[in-house]
Amino acid sequence: MSPYVRKFVAGETPVAPTIVRPRGKESPPATPAPVPAPPSRPTRIESVDILRGIVMVIMALDHVRDFLMNPHFDPTDLTQTTAAIFLTRWITHYCAPVFVFLAGTGAFLSASRGKSTGDLSRFLWTRGLMLVVFEFTIVRWGWLFNFGMSQLFVQVIWAIGVSMICLAALIHLPKWAIATFGIVMVAGHNLLDGIAPESFGSLGWLWGVLHVSRIFPLSGGVALFPLYPLIPWIGVMAAGYAFGAIMLYEPGRRVKTLFRLGVGLTVGFIVIRALNVYGDLVPWTAQKDGLFTFFSFLNTTKYPPSLDYLLMTLGPSILALALLEKGAGKVGQFFIVYGRVPMFYYIVHLYLVHAVTVIAGAVQGYGFSPFFDLWLGFPQAYGYGLPVVYVVWCVVVLALYPACRWYGKLKQTRKSVWMSYI
Repeated sequence: MSPYVRKFVAGETPVAPTIVRPRGKESPPATPAPVPAPPSRPTRIESVDILRGIVMVIMALDHVRDFLMNPHFDPTDLTQTTAAIFLTRWITHYCAPVFVFLAGTGAFLSASRGKSTGDLSRFLWTRGLMLVVFEFTIVRWGWLFNFGMSQLFVQVIWAIGVSMICLAALIHLPKWAIATFGIVMVAGHNLLDGIAPESFGSLGWLWGVLHVSRIFPLSGGVALFPLYPLIPWIGVMAAGYAFGAIMLYEPGRRVKTLFRLGVGLTVGFIVIRALNVYGDLVPWTAQKDGLFTFFSFLNTTKYPPSLDYLLMTLGPSILALALLEKGAGKVGQFFIVYGRVPMFYYIVHLYLVHAVTVIAGAVQGYGFSPFFDLWLGFPQAYGYGLPVVYVVWCVVVLALYPACRWYGKLKQTRKSVWMSYI
């Protein structure tokens, strides 16, 4: 029998009991209990957008340093670098893993908002294909200001694009299978470190695309540089997709789970790195002092990303998500603006930073032409110090805020199909 409406049973009319009420007092008519509203679709989770926005802002620091500093050595080379230069480069290690991981999480959350598996799969492979095309065109032109195709280097947009194409197939599997695939690839890919491209003869470049980051000469004078080999980035995105289920927990449970997972991965990094047996191509070693020995501990391999590198970056990032669940006020809203338009921000910031570099080169007396084919490198004496790098970084990020805010609002109001891709 429903609690809201009394029904006649078997054609019999039930007789209500006689109720004696005090004279002059009448009980008010019964108010029917409210009917529960159907559950609403999950809304955007702000902590994800805030974290994505933070890493996008930090990413710009790395690119400004790339374009303006020109130190003539690897910033993580502990025999030549300084503490300030090392840390400026090291903090940006968080960008690519978080960007790829959250791309997988975003795909899962998209499905939770009503997109069918078929529609999501179609979106993932078409957007992934678009990102691969962008890598060889719009993104490449932004880096080089050069339309030649004799040097093909593929970076994070390529890795995200191909990983999305693979995820388009993986999402048809059970969630546990996707999680297992991602974890096994991330945890086990360092077992492949001993396989050299030369083992595959003329197809060595293909193994380079999958797992070795170095320049491969191809026919016709073309050189391929897979800076972001696909293994284990595909696994990172798959793990991010499975991780999306945690983001749908009720807030209290979600925070506890994120905290425990973040701490667990971070402790895992410390233990595995300390053992110095597995997890990275380059073991840490004692250096000239305690600080630089600590830097050696942190100096994990990015190309391709080692297990140590991914634990070091994703563990604290997931822990940051737990903290961001409590809200970040106006500061959080600032980063959300960038976090909701990551591809738009990436492309526009790249052209802006390179344009600033052309001007910076002219200011130092080198003219414009040396900065329109950066594959050849910068002029030997060109470059600025870290203070200039940080000032330009802040100016670039703040200059992009109005454009990102405008485009974010445009995406919300227009609901255009092509806007969902950028």
